[in-house]
Amino acid sequence: MAEPRYRLGVDVGGTHTDLVLNEVSTGRLRIEKLPSSPANPSLAVLEGMGRLLSGGVAADEIGFFAHGTTVTTNALLEGKGAKVGLLINAGYRGICEVQTQARDEGNPFDHLFRRAPHIAPPSLTREIPGRIDYAGAELEPLDADAVRRAAAGLAAEGVASFAVCFLFSFMNDAHERAAAALIRDAVPGACVSLSSEVLPRIREWPRFSTTLVNAALVPVLARYIADLAAGLDDRAVTTRSRFLMQSNGGVMPLAANCESQTVHTLLSGPAGGVQGAAWLLGRRAGGRNIVTLDMGGTSCDIAFVQDGQPLEHAETLIAGRIVGVPALDVSTISAGGGSLARVSAAGLPVVGPDSAGADPGPACYGKGGALPAVTDADLVCGVLNPAYFLGGRMALDAAAARSAVQTHVAAPLGMAVEAAAAGICRVVNALMADEIRVQSARKGIDLAGFTLVPFGGAGPVHAAAVARDLGIPRVLVPASPGAFSALGLLCADVVHDYVRSELRALAGLPPARMEEVFAALEDRARAELAAEGLGAAETALLREADLRYAGQGYELRVPLDGIPCPLSDDGLAALEARFHQRHAQVHGHAAGDAAVEVVSYRLRAVVPMPKLADGGRAEAAAGAAAPYAKRRAVMADGAAVECDVWRRDALPLDRSLPGPLIVEQPDATTVAPPGWTARLLEDGNLELTDGAGR
Repeated sequence: MAEPRYRLGVDVGGTHTDLVLNEVSTGRLRIEKLPSSPANPSLAVLEGMGRLLSGGVAADEIGFFAHGTTVTTNALLEGKGAKVGLLINAGYRGICEVQTQARDEGNPFDHLFRRAPHIAPPSLTREIPGRIDYAGAELEPLDADAVRRAAAGLAAEGVASFAVCFLFSFMNDAHERAAAALIRDAVPGACVSLSSEVLPRIREWPRFSTTLVNAALVPVLARYIADLAAGLDDRAVTTRSRFLMQSNGGVMPLAANCESQTVHTLLSGPAGGVQGAAWLLGRRAGGRNIVTLDMGGTSCDIAFVQDGQPLEHAETLIAGRIVGVPALDVSTISAGGGSLARVSAAGLPVVGPDSAGADPGPACYGKGGALPAVTDADLVCGVLNPAYFLGGRMALDAAAARSAVQTHVAAPLGMAVEAAAAGICRVVNALMADEIRVQSARKGIDLAGFTLVPFGGAGPVHAAAVARDLGIPRVLVPASPGAFSALGLLCADVVHDYVRSELRALAGLPPARMEEVFAALEDRARAELAAEGLGAAETALLREADLRYAGQGYELRVPLDGIPCPLSDDGLAALEARFHQRHAQVHGHAAGDAAVEVVSYRLRAVVPMPKLADGGRAEAAAGAAAPYAKRRAVMADGAAVECDVWRRDALPLDRSLPGPLIVEQPDATTVAPPGWTARLLEDGNLELTDGAGR
């Protein structure tokens, strides 16, 4: 198969939609950035495609399409998922009320705490007779008539998506599969999410919660994918290589089975930028340790990369709901360029959590927004050029920004408008710095050896101030920070994760049994990849086991890489030794004489994809390298300074430029405050260094 001329990455954010077109032979990039279309996110994607095609790109030359989206995340956050009916074992409806018997987020002493509302309330939950026991044996046959009645009754109440969550289905899925067939027969066209397919893992509530989330979002994602696919077909972009970013930092085919994999897309948007940082600035740069700061229009996403690998977790909490699938460890806060500022009842300036989004956007967008956003504050401070936003394609209304800050912040506080704008910037910077500080402490990370990598349209504006607050002396701004998440989509492999629980003592476990379980997962992976048209591709199958000391309520993931297959007694002994070592590393102690249990088996199937074609080293600017202007700007600390203003493509190569200075480019603006120096590196990244050190 011939190498395609172009590979395309598309990231749909809350405020802007970014497209990065990579020419394989030269490494050249073409970037399109346009406002998102919240009512139908595919419209902005297709409009951007139209711009590329009208600009001389032939549709049949686009041989790879990778897409990151917040469609499922936003639907969950806004409660706009499908109406879901739940089928559960007779007598066990209370699982949905009891959940984990704990508060999964928030202050445990908050007497006003409320759980997120039920995805499938009691009125849409049906109890079905039939039971499988803990070993997978049938105790009571499934009541087929009860399933038919439940399906028909729920459909009459407007349910089109069903979640089937039976006890111990991860040991024996026969009852769930039978129920699914009965539901589809009774309700043609129904979406059915089975817990044995979505998350065949021990612990009822995380499995049920994940399946319910999946069921609520299947119709949302399926409808979006259908609209997007139809639009691509209409534009003759017919490549079979169409992929969607997943929460785990890998991509899956756009045509993958939504009924079991929708929940894997919940962190699709933020994952692209983290994966790009890991590949472009981590692994290729010798395994740097990185904190990513993805500050877009609506929110700020924070993640850590250690030794070139993004940190991830097997379970996360989104919108107050447990989601038990592997995901990059991304923390999201309401601190974007569109985050709105106001004065609280206590007379204090606050920023967020609400955002102006794409419509109407900040006041300076001129679309009717009246409240001041962070972008308005940046404009009032003078760090943004109102005539060069999006490379000059969109003019910002500086007067509207100034009026919004004056009316809603400066006047109530009795401050000058520029001082108020600088205060807004200080507040949002403190929010980001505090989140990084908290997350690093939770993970046991010392920030001393880390580099801050900002991206998103607003990230490079605020990065130096955040880094100084954290004592991080080095900031690395990618070549295309405003579209970096879309660019990161071109650095991902196809990744599918599988899990199966089977609780057994490791001592005395026949190696053949463990090999049998892993082999079953591998067979499933190969079958799904073949169905997705990837069966002939080179595939890496990576094994892990969730282990714990007997009686513990938590387990640790332990990789089996380097342990020979098929597994032997020596291999299991090596696995146990690794667990003790891992436990000591994570918890500071190990109990070498205690019994160890196997809780779950995990498999990750990785199909390598071609990565972003590199255009080579940065080139020296043509002609004399010099700033094109000087501009007065107010820094976040309130100091007004005269800044050299550079266009990024005019920066000299490998020459340190003292701050204060501002670097403009079509997709972002970078600020180097006083005491910082900026240097364009040969790899095209812009390095900011704090002369004050730590």
